[in-house]
Amino acid sequence: MHNFGFARVAAASPELRVADCEFNAGQIIEVIKQADGQQVEYLVLPELCITGYTCADLFLQPKLLDSALQALYEITAATAGSSLVIIAGLPIAVRGRLFNCAAVIQQGAILGIVPKTCLPGYSEFYEPRWFAGAEELELTELRLGNQIVPIGNDLIFANEADGNLSFGVEICEDLWVPVPPSSLLAQAGAVLLFNPSASNELVGKADYRRQLVTSQSASCVAAYVYAGSNTGESTTDVVFGGHSLIAENGQTLAESERFTHESRMITADVDVPRLQYSRSVMGTFRAGKGRRNYREVLYADPAAQHSERKLKRPVGVNPFVPGIPQQRDERCREILSIQVSGLMKRIRHIGTKQAVIGISGGLDSTLALLVAVRAMERLGRPASDVLAVTMPGFGTTNRTYDNAVGLIKALGASLKVVDIKAACLQHFEDIGHDKDVHDLTYENVQARERTQILMDLANKNGGIVIGTGDLSELALGWCTYNGDHMSMYSVNSGIPKTLIQYVVAWYADHEADETVNKLLYSIIETGISPELLPPSATGEIVQLTENILGPYIVHDFFLYYMLRTGAAPAKMLYLAQHAFGESYPKEQLVAWLKVFISRFFTQQFKRSCLPDGPKVGTVSLSPRGDWRMPSDASAALWLREVENL
Repeated sequence: MHNFGFARVAAASPELRVADCEFNAGQIIEVIKQADGQQVEYLVLPELCITGYTCADLFLQPKLLDSALQALYEITAATAGSSLVIIAGLPIAVRGRLFNCAAVIQQGAILGIVPKTCLPGYSEFYEPRWFAGAEELELTELRLGNQIVPIGNDLIFANEADGNLSFGVEICEDLWVPVPPSSLLAQAGAVLLFNPSASNELVGKADYRRQLVTSQSASCVAAYVYAGSNTGESTTDVVFGGHSLIAENGQTLAESERFTHESRMITADVDVPRLQYSRSVMGTFRAGKGRRNYREVLYADPAAQHSERKLKRPVGVNPFVPGIPQQRDERCREILSIQVSGLMKRIRHIGTKQAVIGISGGLDSTLALLVAVRAMERLGRPASDVLAVTMPGFGTTNRTYDNAVGLIKALGASLKVVDIKAACLQHFEDIGHDKDVHDLTYENVQARERTQILMDLANKNGGIVIGTGDLSELALGWCTYNGDHMSMYSVNSGIPKTLIQYVVAWYADHEADETVNKLLYSIIETGISPELLPPSATGEIVQLTENILGPYIVHDFFLYYMLRTGAAPAKMLYLAQHAFGESYPKEQLVAWLKVFISRFFTQQFKRSCLPDGPKVGTVSLSPRGDWRMPSDASAALWLREVENL
């Protein structure tokens, strides 16, 4: 886990007694021990957790302030020998002003003090009564005990072992303002953002808080770790719930229960290289240091003590498909809408009379047909303006043929059947190929014959050819160059194979009648095949794609983590083992990984001349937008790493 850049972060809300610093320090130390036991690297505690946030005018009592500092020293001493980074809140007096601060602690030392920038003084909040904002601070260093410690809201903490792994701290209200300090910290390089907070509970506030944290993690392309004070705070006028959150680039990784008195902690493993890769791809983080100069404070690499740690982060086997049914349904509906809108624009622009599409009885052409029919309906035109052509060849089975014809008729599209066997036999004779040699030529002749028929029918009828190939096939180059590789508009080019079946199933469940529903599920349950080799004696498909290449669910997994996160082969394998568990042995995953990388590099020439098609997700292989790669780039660097696995 450590080798692949995962950082274990935690947010905790310790049991609390208002103004009892000794008790609070004891609870904090216990939480620190718990975090150490769970091999946490970064732990954030709530705002003013050493004193309690609701001390009110007691903050002005020197006795409380002195006790808070003594508690800080006690907590700091308890961290000796541990590389865990702790962020804890307390009030600190500086030259006659009081500041609401977060202390950053590691290995028995205070690394820095970050004062709160934005002080709320509205509604139930009265912080300006007691505290000064960070901009009023007149010092850059502060003596605490026997240490000279940097202080200010201009501190960024950088890992000694990895200069690219930096974190920043803001406090509670800082997040709720139009330009949070964390936005500038992220622009200056902080990839981990910590917020010790004391946000009270109101009806509906938790939802807004969750939205705020996840949105800030997305806009900053960072991990955002938020720790809220629990119900140990005073309930004189408000109640605190101990709401803690961990989000990474718009996704909530962990969330605490609310309204608990006892200490609670949540943890998550953050993929730091993934965040850094996303920032480099976006480019908007190249704007410098967030319009201000930050002071860098070094800290020891906390991961060094945990080299044997196992990954706790959940890794789904199907990263393109949402695991929650409601989200999955919404994703499928939106994908179909994007496809339909793209095709409608193209049909309007060209003024075409027909959408010509080849229907095989497989998943890809089925989805393309659904898109084409839906586009015509949205344009106020009949489904018969879709010319659906099924072209049985040497490998066509009765099941796929019957499904294709049945679906075309049920949807009301125009049906045309063109048997390609005679034309292919003539072509074999023309080029001197033995029809009994079932090699690549034998297969590709059929694929190109079908494309030629579609193109010529489009010319004849004033139409355009709708491509059916998907994102997974493009990644692996599993298409015939100038055969099914080519069309006039490719509606599936942005959708991976593992997602297509869910889009078709969504249509079957939400928009299809009973007849179409049965046909669609029959197609979904049919094995994936180009059907270019003769079927078995019993009429079954013998050429199953996944028996040749490996499962699409594995290849789509590799595709996602290579293009979306920048993962190298070793990390892709590590994540695949974590995700698939015992479903596949390591040796098999390595073999499929080698297939994926080899084909991904050697087949780029097919992607370099793709027809137009709509992008629907964050991973795309369009040569005009998301993926520009030389067609003759070497895969040696990646394959050497695979060989070492």
